[in-house]
Amino acid sequence: MKKKLNCIASDTNIFLKKYITSQNYSNLISPMKYGLFPGGKKIRSKILIDIGSLFSIDYKTLIIIGSAVECIHAYSLIHDDLPCMDDDEIRRGKLSTHIKYGESTAVLAGNSLLTMAFEILASPNLKLSEKVKINLIKKLSECAGHLGIAGGQYLDLSYEKKKISKKKVIDMEIKKTGKLFSFCCAAPAIIKNKKIKEVNFFETIGSKVGLLFQIADDLIDFKGNSKIAGKKTGKDKEKGKATLINLLGYDDSIKYCDKIINEVNRSLKNYGSKSKGINDTLIYILNRKK
Repeated sequence: MKKKLNCIASDTNIFLKKYITSQNYSNLISPMKYGLFPGGKKIRSKILIDIGSLFSIDYKTLIIIGSAVECIHAYSLIHDDLPCMDDDEIRRGKLSTHIKYGESTAVLAGNSLLTMAFEILASPNLKLSEKVKINLIKKLSECAGHLGIAGGQYLDLSYEKKKISKKKVIDMEIKKTGKLFSFCCAAPAIIKNKKIKEVNFFETIGSKVGLLFQIADDLIDFKGNSKIAGKKTGKDKEKGKATLINLLGYDDSIKYCDKIINEVNRSLKNYGSKSKGINDTLIYILNRKK
């Protein structure tokens, strides 16, 4: 599993470095690179490739789309770490972008990564029809904006130190984290020009995968080691964050994760051995330490 993730991470970073290098220089390039590289484990890209393999989609095509996703993810982390948001000074084992470059530069670098994601999807590097590209851009826009990441972050901040229902917490976590996974699962169906019903089917799977990822992330914050995680842990309790762990407890949260994994596997049972890749990824997500 780690070997596959490392390969995907390497191929994604190679594409992104070439892409950024090919652009005209600006003073924001350095903080953009800082927030983007070396990057995380590329689990979102791995999910994209897992689902893409069900449709036999070209690996290089998926790497390009995954690169756009990683730009969105990096942007969201840069902004999440800001003092007006979650106020974190450490990210991925190094100083957060705003600590390294200043708040205003971090905001602009994040904005630039957000827009670069759409440049990548629209570029000639992506050998897909214009119709498919437009549909991918539309879907990623929905997942990144007020109906997705931005809206989820708003709710996350709004729910601090409040008693929030399980339904609302799940809705918030699906928006904040699940929507980008939804895009990763829906993108292959969009590429294959599948009907809306099938695109929605894979979006739902992505939401579940994203929820699993968020709960696993909260488990790391609850019991994880800061040095291993590469970021401060224990901050959710300190800030009174609304999480499923606070509602269900540690053990029941693990059981909830197992339930999600079983639901996803059942949904993909018709794909037989082709779905083994995503099952392996789900197990990895739950058991990761960082």
